[in-house]
Amino acid sequence: MVPERVQIYDTTLRDGTQREGISLSADDKIRLARRLDELGIDFIEGGWPGSNPKDVEFFDRAKEIDWMSASITAFGSTRRAGIAVDQDPNIQALLEAETPICTLVGKTWDLHVTEVLRTSLEENLAMISESTAYLKAQGRRVFYDAEHFFDGYQADPEYSLQTLIAARDAGAEVLVLCDTNGGTMPWEISRIVREVFQVVQHPIGIHAHNDSETAVANSLAAVSAGATHVQGTINGYGERCGNANLCAVIPDLELKLKAKCLPDGKLSEITDVSRLFSEVANLAPDEHMPFVGNSAFAHKGGIHVAAMRRTPLSYQHIDPEQVGNKMRTVISELSGKGNLETMIEESGLLQGADMDLRTVLNQIKDLEARGFSFEAAEASVIMMIKRQAQDYKPAFKLIDYSVSVQNREGRGTFAEAIVKISVDGEILHTAAEGNGPVNALDAALRKALSPVYPGLKKFRLADYKVRILDGTNGTAATTRVLIDTRNGHHRWSTVGASANIIEASWQALADSVEYGIMRTCTEQQ
Repeated sequence: MVPERVQIYDTTLRDGTQREGISLSADDKIRLARRLDELGIDFIEGGWPGSNPKDVEFFDRAKEIDWMSASITAFGSTRRAGIAVDQDPNIQALLEAETPICTLVGKTWDLHVTEVLRTSLEENLAMISESTAYLKAQGRRVFYDAEHFFDGYQADPEYSLQTLIAARDAGAEVLVLCDTNGGTMPWEISRIVREVFQVVQHPIGIHAHNDSETAVANSLAAVSAGATHVQGTINGYGERCGNANLCAVIPDLELKLKAKCLPDGKLSEITDVSRLFSEVANLAPDEHMPFVGNSAFAHKGGIHVAAMRRTPLSYQHIDPEQVGNKMRTVISELSGKGNLETMIEESGLLQGADMDLRTVLNQIKDLEARGFSFEAAEASVIMMIKRQAQDYKPAFKLIDYSVSVQNREGRGTFAEAIVKISVDGEILHTAAEGNGPVNALDAALRKALSPVYPGLKKFRLADYKVRILDGTNGTAATTRVLIDTRNGHHRWSTVGASANIIEASWQALADSVEYGIMRTCTEQQ
């Protein structure tokens, strides 16, 4: 019963913003809506008109935009009990939004009708019917969101079906069955959708929440039972545990169920969309999210990587390029020779070099046992490999360094570093100040090397992370330092580890600078 075409309805700008920690401005919502439109999403729910000034502004601005593929929808509830539909402020706000489609949410669970709304079952049916019919009469298309449908159906199937029929007969275009509490299981979804479809004989949609970690599975189960309309959010954002994650639902529908969702060629943009939404929402992306996460196609185990080098199908369920992602090889104590060979090929910096990879592999295992971690420090691994090459010539050699931290009256606390290095036999001896010891070391090293390697002036320290590995040892604990460096268009990471935080920082800093010099020289060739 899987349909050939499934409508995708995005509710990130409304339901997604109910997640704790998300607050989008009107500018944010317009920017994200435009990107969803470019992706080819069918329907974009902009918010609840009249509920807050930002949503009012969004709908005002949306009227002036020529949307390419998406229809903008406004969300609101059926009229209140005991109020004429043309007098209900919520219904009037929906009309004032001037969207082509209005999505009405209504009660389908008798518990909510009698205990939450405190009205009669008959009045609730009238609220659904009259609200739908009124909006239709005003020239709007109407989608009906049957809130708590699956709970209501299992409590009183006859009444919950009556609510759907009321919406259908009043002109609702799609009847969206909502698993609002997120507690229904996929096999229950499948059975109920089939039973409902047999009764209503009308287009069915699904709106699943993720409280049982089944929102994506429930959405797919509904489609397999005949639903042709799926609601969800980018990255699964939403209240409590979130909504069905469209970044998984859409690839699953297109690649697994062979149901068309997006225009041709657009599926490869889903990873980019996921990361844009994370950035605008100011939330760290979930690196392990299926399809779009940075680790979704990352391979760490040596046996896995060895198999992947023979055939990419051995440990990947799809080609990552289909969703705009890419395969990555991770280096750790679990790595094999194939991990390093793949990294060499991917880096493009070490081709043709004669290197003893077994020695490098043993060195990695030994260092990881001492506190290093190379999973997020590929530049340190590349430098380790490079140093094993017979033709390796270091960009610089450390002779010594010293760092002092001082606090002076009238000036406060500052740090000073002195670095002595050798470049091609020439001794370079410099000093620099910084707001901390690592900053001072970085400044002194750059000052010494910049006359020889002018490209260093473009390097910027992008991030500096410190992790205490064995807190039971107090201030004598081993410290791991990760440094991210940026050079305009490129970013790389290095690692150091020691019981002395300055030494650990120097290890990561030296790797970072030498890697950057090597990359710059390679790009200039």
